[in-house]
Amino acid sequence: MTATVKAPPLREERRFLLLVLSALAVAGWAVVIWQAVTMDGTDHDSMGMGMEMGGIDLTMGMAAPLFLAMWVAMMVAMMFPASAPMILAFDRSQSRKRADGGEFVPTWLFVAPYLAVWFVFGLLGYGLALVFEDLAGESTWAADNMSRIAGGFLVAAGIYQLTPLKRVCLSRCRSPLSFMLSYWRDGRRGALNMGLRHGLYCVGCCWVLFLLLFPIGVMNVAAMVAVAALVFAEKALPGGERVALVAAGILVAYGLLAMAVPEVLPTSVG
Repeated sequence: MTATVKAPPLREERRFLLLVLSALAVAGWAVVIWQAVTMDGTDHDSMGMGMEMGGIDLTMGMAAPLFLAMWVAMMVAMMFPASAPMILAFDRSQSRKRADGGEFVPTWLFVAPYLAVWFVFGLLGYGLALVFEDLAGESTWAADNMSRIAGGFLVAAGIYQLTPLKRVCLSRCRSPLSFMLSYWRDGRRGALNMGLRHGLYCVGCCWVLFLLLFPIGVMNVAAMVAVAALVFAEKALPGGERVALVAAGILVAYGLLAMAVPEVLPTSVG
C-alpha cells in the first residue's frame, strides 16, 4: 500500500492570486466608470472644472490628488489583465521556494514597484497636460483643432508600434519565463528590482497609447477599453507581435483620417 503524498497547494494559491487580480481589475473598472458617469452627469462648474469657452482642459479639471488616484485605478483596471501572466510567474516561483523551505518573498513586493512606475508616468503626463493647457491658454485654434492634434498623436502611436524599442519592450512583456531567467534577483530587494524593471518595460511598450487618452478624454471609457484590449492582445494572446503590426496600420490610418476629417475623432475639448 503506497502512502499518499500531499502536494503543495501551488495551484490553489495561483487560483487565489488570479481571483485577487481579477477582483482588483473589476474594482478598478467600476471606479473609473463611476467617475466617468459622475463627471458626465454633473455640471462642470459645480465640479470646479471651469473649462472656459475656447480653453483646453486635458486633465478634466481634476486636481493632482484626484487625478492620480483615478490614474492608479485606471492602471489596475487596464494593465492587470495583461500583466497577470508575469505576476503569476513570479508568485509561482516564490511559492515553490517556500514549499522547498527556501526564502519566500510576497508577491506584493513585485507588484508595488510596477504600479509605482505607472504612478510616476501618470504624474509626468499630468504635468505635461498642465503645461500644454497653459501654453494653449485661450487659443481658439488649439481648441478648434484638438481632433487634428489627437490625430497626430494617433499617427505617432502607430509609428512607435514599428520601432525597435517597442519590439524589445513587448518581447520582455510577452515572455514571463524569459524575463525571469534574464532578470531574476533573490530576496526582497530583488523582487523590488524585478517589479521596477517590469514596470519600465511595460511603460516602454505602451506609453504613447496612454498619452492618447489626454486629448481623447482621460475619462473616455470607450477609448480606455480600446487601449486595454490592444495592450492585452499584444501581451497575452498568441501572435501578439502581429497584433502590434496590424494596430500600427490602423492607428496611422485613423490618425490621418482624423487630421483630414476631424469629426471622426471626438475629443475631450468642445
